[in-house]
Amino acid sequence: MIYFISDTHFNHDREFVYGPRGFKSIEEMNETLIKNWNETVTDADDIYVLGDFFLGTDERFIRETITKLRGKIHLIYGNHDTPKKIEWYREDPLVLCEGYATKIKYKKRGFYLSHYPTLTASLEQDPNHAVINLFGHTHSKDKFYEDRPYMYNVAADAHNNRPVSIDTIINDFNEKVKECISFLGEEKE
Repeated sequence: MIYFISDTHFNHDREFVYGPRGFKSIEEMNETLIKNWNETVTDADDIYVLGDFFLGTDERFIRETITKLRGKIHLIYGNHDTPKKIEWYREDPLVLCEGYATKIKYKKRGFYLSHYPTLTASLEQDPNHAVINLFGHTHSKDKFYEDRPYMYNVAADAHNNRPVSIDTIINDFNEKVKECISFLGEEKE
């Protein structure tokens, strides 16, 4: 299975990050994110982290945390993934660095993976052939950016601090497209 998450912000010791997620401390957030990740992802799974994996410059903490996480980790860089951290990630055999964006295909669907929300399609396109942008960065609890079905938020904040599966994303996308098409049909009447 393929999973996605972004903006884990491991070790980001600021209440404005861990507080809205329902945690009393950074330690509680770190532990819960690791637990939720490992309850969701198996060692046989691929997981794409769409930026802002860790905060701070504690290399030892980063390396120790990565060894605790299950799955084959693919990393897209975010605004908090500094050149020094990117260097550490590139040296880590458990992390595959994918750059600032990449595309994947799954069940004949195209996905554009980036840290930032990126408009990749519109409702004028056939939903089965449009590219879906998976992103993070916003720390919004909403799954869709500006209510657009082609822009899906995989941030920890939007998924109860858990990775989200590609099948769940496709299901949510299909439901959102139906909702939008129904709304547009009503609007024309």
